[in-house]
Amino acid sequence: MTASRSTALITGASSGIGAVYADRLAARGYDLLLVARREERLHELAARLQQTYGVEVKTLRADLTQESDIQTVEATLRDTPAISLLVNNAGTAQMGSFLASNAQTHQDIITLNITALTRLTLAALTRFNAQDRGAIINIASVLALHARDTSALYSGTKGYVLNFTRGLQAEFAGTGVRLQAVLPAATATEIWEVSGVSVDHLPAGSVMKTEDLVDAALAGFDAGEAITIPPLHDEALWQRYEEARLAVFSAVGTGIPAPRYVR
Repeated sequence: MTASRSTALITGASSGIGAVYADRLAARGYDLLLVARREERLHELAARLQQTYGVEVKTLRADLTQESDIQTVEATLRDTPAISLLVNNAGTAQMGSFLASNAQTHQDIITLNITALTRLTLAALTRFNAQDRGAIINIASVLALHARDTSALYSGTKGYVLNFTRGLQAEFAGTGVRLQAVLPAATATEIWEVSGVSVDHLPAGSVMKTEDLVDAALAGFDAGEAITIPPLHDEALWQRYEEARLAVFSAVGTGIPAPRYVR
């Protein structure tokens, strides 16, 4: 994946995964539009990337839990023909008892992880579809595949991101539009500071460096993967998971209750 003066819009770009995507895409020749809440960090990153790679880097301060800011980024995606890549990276987590947080906190997580991602994807795809060209990278999580007693909401939102991306991949198959879902496991980012779980409490050796995560995700993109799980070494496990998932789905088209439910 290389750019010919195309622009990549990256959300959550002020640190962590988003900032590394910005660095790697700038190195590939993309101009950048960096979106995040922390304007000072965005400006510092933009100045460094412009000096290092000689690309054009613009910034847009936006809090994607706020309706007006979502609308601003939507309009930017619709009205900027140079944007050919959207990295939906912005997201947050709060690990802990579901009852320990209030409704507004839960709603903010849903708005950021689901609503904003969905609407920005729609804005981008409307133009990408018309041009038959463009790509979207959605950052999900391995917790899209599993839920713990502390991850009900986060797992739920990332499960949405995965299945949302799957559906769009099927819808746009055979076109010039590409979508990739990336499923990180534990990664060394600032999300741990707000999640309620200290990264220091995770098993030794289980946390991936952010740079390694993004490099692996981009290698997966270059290889044409629809779903990329950077820390999964045994690819056969994923193949068996997919086979079982599809087998279950195929087996339910009987229209007849299973015998164990018949009294």
